[in-house]
Amino acid sequence: MPTAQDFGKLIARSIGPVNSHAAGGVLRRVLEVAIDGYGRLPSAKATAARQLQRNGGSVDGAVDAVIDFHVRLASAQGFVTNIGGLAAIAVSLPANLAGVAVIQVRMVAAIAHLRGYDLADNRVRTALVMCLLGGETVAKNILSGKLPTSPMAIATAPVFDAGLDQRVAEEVVADLAARIGGKNLALVVTKKVPLVGGGVGAVIDGIATRQIGKYAKSELLLRRALAG
Repeated sequence: MPTAQDFGKLIARSIGPVNSHAAGGVLRRVLEVAIDGYGRLPSAKATAARQLQRNGGSVDGAVDAVIDFHVRLASAQGFVTNIGGLAAIAVSLPANLAGVAVIQVRMVAAIAHLRGYDLADNRVRTALVMCLLGGETVAKNILSGKLPTSPMAIATAPVFDAGLDQRVAEEVVADLAARIGGKNLALVVTKKVPLVGGGVGAVIDGIATRQIGKYAKSELLLRRALAG
């Protein structure tokens, strides 16, 4: 099982720094790594299968286990990438941004697979990325007209909408950058202190990942029985 340090190295090699003007490309690469796996990083399907086996074939139990596992992984990843304090912010932010995205997308993808969705379907992939916004942000974007509907509706839409996929990618990259970058003054200040910044990063990444996992669990309802 990859450690937090392994994640950092994998992400740095496979994704690189995040450019908000290339949000679609960034999220596509995140999806590839998260869903298909990379090196010693297991795929979303393999992760789902492992948790399903450990929970005696219970889909609900496996979904909860997937969320718990990725919360722990996100917390460790957040700690490692934020541990350097002020001197490391310039280089750690892109790695943390990409690392959290991979962890959270793989979690949502594993949940979707357990619930019977086809991870190769572009509609489903758009929905997976959209889940990273969380329920509150998705609801606000729907109300404001930035997004037309929920991840569940997008995953089961009649056709794939490339324009919508790009809008979702832009919203998610902007949201991740704002969250991880620490626009909150207290987070910016604590990140300037070695060790303290790592602890704050771990807590924030862990909480955000749990919230996204719960949202995906409630949004991506069971579509069909999981085929072995």
